[in-house]
Amino acid sequence: MKSICVYCGSNSGQKPAYVTAARRVGQVLARRGLEVVYGGGQVGLMGEVADAALDAGGRVVGVIPEFMALKEIAHMDLSELHVVQSMHARKAKMVKLSQGFIALPGGIGTMEELFEIWTWGQLGQHRHPVGLLNVDGYYNDLVSFLDKMTAQGFLAPEHRGALKVDDRVEGLLDQFERYEAPEADVRLKTLQT
Repeated sequence: MKSICVYCGSNSGQKPAYVTAARRVGQVLARRGLEVVYGGGQVGLMGEVADAALDAGGRVVGVIPEFMALKEIAHMDLSELHVVQSMHARKAKMVKLSQGFIALPGGIGTMEELFEIWTWGQLGQHRHPVGLLNVDGYYNDLVSFLDKMTAQGFLAPEHRGALKVDDRVEGLLDQFERYEAPEADVRLKTLQT
């Protein structure tokens, strides 16, 4: 694994723990020699991850849609910045550049990115690890709901298990090193034959 995509808020949130965790993610990824791929912004948790990784000597690649770059929220001091035409192009580029995905606290954009990349894994479109950094219990309710989905038969246990959860970035990365992708959803095999 050479690069990790980080999904997170363009706001900093209410708790100082979120900023601390975002900075820790950037530092740890840089120190482990993992390139940070993220949404290219200089604001909120996004900016904290990028700045911390850069301060630790890491390589940081941002991918931002043109309309956001024009609003001057693009981080101009990155190792590399890709300005793309749309949100769809942004997500596709981020996936192409990454071998693992971590979601920190964030809003609906973070949720949309997380669920899309996790779904793509379920459908066999990639075989990379996906994880939630559960900072200060931020994702506790979501994790409980995902367990309910599984118990109710809407999410296969092996696909539920494919989403790694930890409250420390080091723990997530350790899980990523041991990660073995589950088989794609069995219904897809039926459709392909």
